[in-house]
Amino acid sequence: MQITQGEELLNPFSTSTMQLVTESPTQSPNADVPKELQLSFVAGVILRERIPAFERLLWRACRGNVFLKFAEIETPLEDPVTGDQVNKCVFIIFFQGEQLKTRVKKICEGFRATLYPCPETPAERREMAIGVMTRIEDLNTVLGQTQDHRHRVLVAAAKNIKVWFIKVQKIKAIYHTLNFCNLDVTQKCLIAECWCPISELEKIQLALRRGTERSGAAVPSILNRMSTKESPPTFNRTNKFTAAFQALVDSYGVASYREVNPAPFAIISFPFIFAVMFGDAGHGIVMALFGLWMVIKEKSLIAQKSTNEIWNTFFGGRYIILLMGLFSIYTGLIYNDFYSKSVNIFGSAWQSNYTLEDIEAHKVLQLCPNRINCTNLAKEPIHMDYRGYPYPFGMDPIWAISVNRITYTNSYKMKMSIIIGVAQMLFGVMLSIWNHRYFKEPLNIIAEFIPEMIFLNSIFGYLCVLCIYKWSVWPGDDAACAPSILLGLINMFLFKYEDYDDENIVCNQKTMFRSQQALQTLLVILAVLSAMVLLLVKPLYLRREHNKKLAIRSIADAVESAPEVTGEDVQIHDAQSRSSADPSPSGHGMDGEEFDFGDLFVYQCIHTIEFCLGCISHTASYLRLWALSLAHGQLSEVLWTMVLHMGFIFDSYAGAFVLFAVFAAWAMLTIGILLVMEGLSAFLHTLRLHWVEFQSKFYHGSGYAFLPFSFEVILDQAQASDHEVH
Repeated sequence: MQITQGEELLNPFSTSTMQLVTESPTQSPNADVPKELQLSFVAGVILRERIPAFERLLWRACRGNVFLKFAEIETPLEDPVTGDQVNKCVFIIFFQGEQLKTRVKKICEGFRATLYPCPETPAERREMAIGVMTRIEDLNTVLGQTQDHRHRVLVAAAKNIKVWFIKVQKIKAIYHTLNFCNLDVTQKCLIAECWCPISELEKIQLALRRGTERSGAAVPSILNRMSTKESPPTFNRTNKFTAAFQALVDSYGVASYREVNPAPFAIISFPFIFAVMFGDAGHGIVMALFGLWMVIKEKSLIAQKSTNEIWNTFFGGRYIILLMGLFSIYTGLIYNDFYSKSVNIFGSAWQSNYTLEDIEAHKVLQLCPNRINCTNLAKEPIHMDYRGYPYPFGMDPIWAISVNRITYTNSYKMKMSIIIGVAQMLFGVMLSIWNHRYFKEPLNIIAEFIPEMIFLNSIFGYLCVLCIYKWSVWPGDDAACAPSILLGLINMFLFKYEDYDDENIVCNQKTMFRSQQALQTLLVILAVLSAMVLLLVKPLYLRREHNKKLAIRSIADAVESAPEVTGEDVQIHDAQSRSSADPSPSGHGMDGEEFDFGDLFVYQCIHTIEFCLGCISHTASYLRLWALSLAHGQLSEVLWTMVLHMGFIFDSYAGAFVLFAVFAAWAMLTIGILLVMEGLSAFLHTLRLHWVEFQSKFYHGSGYAFLPFSFEVILDQAQASDHEVH
């Protein structure tokens, strides 16, 4: 029953349709037919997938007394209910009688078919078709004009949409800030209390005056400075260079108001300590070039507004990366380490007195630094191989081919790590005096700063002096007699010494100098006394002051309760008693609070134990400078020996292709492992040394940051939230 020429059904003027409905285009097809024999029809559209079931139900329900024709509509139509695109078919059903008409309409309703009125005569159908076409053309014209108008409106809006968003964000921020203001008694003025930098007061007054003039307000804005006991926020003025270093410090904790800020010192100490662990000139060049590229291209990179968190982290620390690369080049030259290889720039300070036959006959040969008594492994006398002057800058390249290179570099880097660590800790303790002076805590200077300096210098400062003394006093001729610093430090606390003038004792077991025993005994006593002062002086002094205030207060209360005998004298004495009994606004933080000697003593015990044991653990913690430097050098040497060296073992032209492939693998491993992973490890260790070992000596970080009203910050936050949503 399906038809293939659907256009004939849709065209009311086609020949086949006209013959089916009527024989004459001018008269009704049922004009000469009795009413009971007249044919009726209905037309409409139905979903394409419902056609088979619709056709079967019509056939069975009407017992074959209907005639159905349908055609597929090629263009998908929009469902008015769901809005989805669906495929439909147009159909026409012929039947006879009112009973079948009712039955057919119910079936159409059951299948949710849409019926459309269709006149019976061709003239009426032609007239309806013309009307429909006219309305369709009118609708198309209206839709076209509407679309053009919408396009023009959207184009005009697109030019201003960004400005509108910015204005809306600014207006929201302004009204949000105004909600924090209070109304005065007259309900006509707003009163706002806020923090602002003292250096910006003139700019703020000018801005208020300019706002009053532009708004045409009759009453000018008034700016008054207020006195408050609330602790102000901390404002550290930064630029694009110092912002990253300040962010590292603020990650530990924001400084209290007017507390010493470690960020300016970290600008130098942070990349230097990193470079001590990462010391390789070749790797430092790559890192410095990467940082320099980000610095040069920073404007274009900022304009891209990337949402990649990892990239933004690297880009935010571009100046740190640049400085870390430059300092790594410096320490790499000190270590004479360039991709695990040494560079002979100034000429080695060593020379070989062996013949070619000796070199070929022995796998290992010894170079003698002594002027006299120089022997080889076979106890045979040999000539001095040291030229008598050191390598001008850094480590002599001869150590690159030495079998005891690690032994030499470990001793050198270990002592250097201790010296750097103790120097930084001493500097941190020295910075604490500025905090004590500003916060008007003279007791902390006497009871904490001085004993801490004595304790740290008595043990660890003295240790650094011994390291430098050992380097300076014992030349190559007497290197075997140089005493062990570690054993000397242990014997210092055991009070175990050997006689310096006793010739029966091995020279390396003697003290370094004659008065060392007396000096070290004095230093141990000073260290113990400073620890006791650090523990007891502050609690006992505060307890004494508290008892004194209680006594003065009790005398003042007794005077108040006594009758006034001499009048003026009593009143004067009472006033003096009150003035001496009133707590001072400055001091050590105990005034205005309930004094508890037990809590204070426990707190001071914790502080003393933390400082004394911390000096030991923190000094040992700085040995990570040596450990990571050793690990970085060994990893670099492994990559050279196990990877890149394989490209040089071929003598033919095939070696060029092998070297090309091996170099690519070596470069990827160098960047991925040594630059990224080792660099991140050294960065985290450097961060820990600054946070724990350095800043703990003077920095509390218990303040809160100053967050000024800034449209730039507000718009950046809004843009970042939009990126997260999308």
